[in-house]
Amino acid sequence: MKTLLPLALLAASLPAMAAQPDVLPVRQIGLELARDIAMAAVEACRQDGYNVAAVVLDRAGNLQVALRDTLAARHTLEIAERKAGMSIMSGSGSGEFRAARGDIRPELNHIDGLIVMDGALPIRAAGSLIGAIGVSGAPGGEKDAACAAAALKKVEERLEFSM
Repeated sequence: MKTLLPLALLAASLPAMAAQPDVLPVRQIGLELARDIAMAAVEACRQDGYNVAAVVLDRAGNLQVALRDTLAARHTLEIAERKAGMSIMSGSGSGEFRAARGDIRPELNHIDGLIVMDGALPIRAAGSLIGAIGVSGAPGGEKDAACAAAALKKVEERLEFSM
C-alpha cells in the first residue's frame, strides 16, 4: 500500500503537468534599453554631484549592463549589482523591501548576489518584470534610488508601450 500512494499522487498530478507548455514566452530586457537606463541613472546622479555605478540585471538576475562613473569607488559596482539582485528577488524596490522585512535582513545579506539596501528598483514593461536597476555611490541609498527612479522615468514610454 505504501508504494501505491506515490503512484496515486503522480497519477493525480498528471493532468496538471500535461497542461504546462513546453515552451514559454519570456519578456526580456534588451541591451539598448538596459544601457540607456544605466546611463540615465549615472547622468541623474551627476546632475546632483554624485559619482555612482549603475547596474541593470535581466529578469533572471543576470548582469546586462554595468557602468561606473569615472570617479565612483570601485566597490560601487558590486553594491549596485547586489541591490538590483534584491529588487529582482523581491519584485519591489530594495528600500521598500528593506523597510518591510528588516527581520530577515542579516540573513539575506549573506546570500551571494543580494544586499538589503535602498537604491534599486524593478524594471517593468507592460506589467511584466523584465529586470532591475541598482545604483550605488551617492551619499545615502535614498539618493541612489532617486537616480534609479529618474532613469526609469526617462524611458517610461519605451517601457509602457513595449511589445
